[in-house]
Amino acid sequence: VTVINQDILKTDLQTQIQNFKNPDLPIKVVANLPYYITTPILMHLIESKIPFSEFVVMMQREVADRISAEPNTKAYGSLSIAVQYYMTAKVAFIVPRTVFVPAPNVDSAILKMVRREQPLVNVKDEDFFFRVSKASFVHRRKTLWNNLTNHFGKSEEVKDKLTQALGMAELEASVRGEALSIVDFARLSDSLQEVGLS
Repeated sequence: VTVINQDILKTDLQTQIQNFKNPDLPIKVVANLPYYITTPILMHLIESKIPFSEFVVMMQREVADRISAEPNTKAYGSLSIAVQYYMTAKVAFIVPRTVFVPAPNVDSAILKMVRREQPLVNVKDEDFFFRVSKASFVHRRKTLWNNLTNHFGKSEEVKDKLTQALGMAELEASVRGEALSIVDFARLSDSLQEVGLS
């Protein structure tokens, strides 16, 4: 075992792994993630070019629920989409707060994530895809139309293009972001680009 005492968000993981990795073995992440920076660490690892095959990580239950959430649920949002685009995600089991001394204020969960061979959907522009999904959840109780006009603008030209893009994506303006699957968001982001909204 080699302990590397560095900030994981600033460490050159690619070099560190190359120094130790057997090319025939998969790279897995097994961790008890610091709860206050769980999301930045996870996204840093997932979006890196390092071919992690699997993650088994403990985190705050609420975050695990958000990552593994399905459409039309309260927990579903842009974080669910950002992770599930790259990986499958499933809560393996709950770790109640009562097993810790002293007991924290929240329950924990063990989340298992397995990298997909290919992203869940093909999109023209990944950055734009994630930008559209984030914009669609800025105000959860607002409709897709309201969130997107807040993001792209409210001019008549923008509204016309947005109407066209929603039609191409076969989506209703009155739906909320939480009702859209990752496939829906892929169609939407590609359609928005096609009509010139980017």
